[in-house]
Amino acid sequence: MRLLSHLLRRFVRKGRLLVEDHAGVRHVFGATDCGPEVAIRLTDKSVEREIFFNPELKTAEAYMDGRLVMENGGTVFDLLYLFSINRSGLAAHPAQKALRRVWRAVRRTQQRNPLGVAAKNIRHHYDIPPDFYRLWLDETMTYSCAYYASPDVSLHQAQIDKLRHIAAKLRLEPGMRVAEIGSGWGALATFLARNYDVRVTSVSLSPEQITVAKARAEAEGVADRVTFIEQDYRVLEGTYDRVVSIAMMEAIGISEFDTYFTSIKRLTKPGGFALVHCIGRMSLPGTTAPFIRKYIFPGGYVPALSEVFASLERTGTWCDDCESLRLHYYWTLRHWRQAYDARRDEAVTMMGERFCRMWDFYLASAELGFLHGSNFVFQLLLSDRRDDVPVIRDYIVEEERRLADVGAV
Repeated sequence: MRLLSHLLRRFVRKGRLLVEDHAGVRHVFGATDCGPEVAIRLTDKSVEREIFFNPELKTAEAYMDGRLVMENGGTVFDLLYLFSINRSGLAAHPAQKALRRVWRAVRRTQQRNPLGVAAKNIRHHYDIPPDFYRLWLDETMTYSCAYYASPDVSLHQAQIDKLRHIAAKLRLEPGMRVAEIGSGWGALATFLARNYDVRVTSVSLSPEQITVAKARAEAEGVADRVTFIEQDYRVLEGTYDRVVSIAMMEAIGISEFDTYFTSIKRLTKPGGFALVHCIGRMSLPGTTAPFIRKYIFPGGYVPALSEVFASLERTGTWCDDCESLRLHYYWTLRHWRQAYDARRDEAVTMMGERFCRMWDFYLASAELGFLHGSNFVFQLLLSDRRDDVPVIRDYIVEEERRLADVGAV
């Protein structure tokens, strides 16, 4: 425990961490007068060394493998909460500074998504049984940040409000053609077709998502107006009145920003515009956390706004509007985690204990990243000319109110 103790003494400043090592010796770090108390047990000597050298990855793997055991009724959320309020202490440790320098040096190699590789990376996350996602997503099967009028709104209502918010921003008219980059399970495409009588062409690299989305369009009676295609956005053809991309930019890879915005410009008709919804970071450009990179979103990267706007400048794209959703994803993820916890036994039966431990860690760490970390969500309206989008935002609120009055779902 010598190496790990050295790290934890500098790391845990708020709250207290109780660690029982492989030999049964108890170690105490921090104090309880300013935070929670969490107890863990490490089952073998090697895990202590592994966590010291790469705590963000090896803590997750030790929990997944049962080599890190939560004690005294605690959960991995409790452990990660303690981590999240002490994150600055971890980053300041000399060994962790060195590790982050290595990550930054290789980030463009680790987070690349060329054609072919992008499909493999997307399928890693989405081509698991859709019934697993149905356990804890709302009825719309929307797997992106919801839009909360207040924190106590239900998840389902917040996702409906998100669909209305996006639709209102797009300023659609009957007969328009819309391209969607990243279909999800089809909720937005069918919502737009149903409520605006537009034609939507939606692409995804996940066969599972395309299958579910097509069935959804059939069930909702809009299959004649919505086309779902298993295809990379970079090879989508045609021009469209509107282009919309929800929770896709963070999956394209760090080297593809210019390609992404150039593709959006190519797909957008003169006078049209696009909406991009993406997770961002308010900190400087960084790297993808090793656990997320290895197990959850290989090839993914959450951009800093400085990277986003630099790419818009290079591609000659107008940013007509930028909205920051700061706590909305925290509330969304809290709802997802609570719904997942309530049906975890079913998830274990479906996917196995190790997979579900991985999901425990993912949902908890993501939620806390939006509460104590630097993550937030932004929405951009983009166009080729400065006046393709109304110059004031009143039209968005007016259309949202209309959609609420008619009960658009």
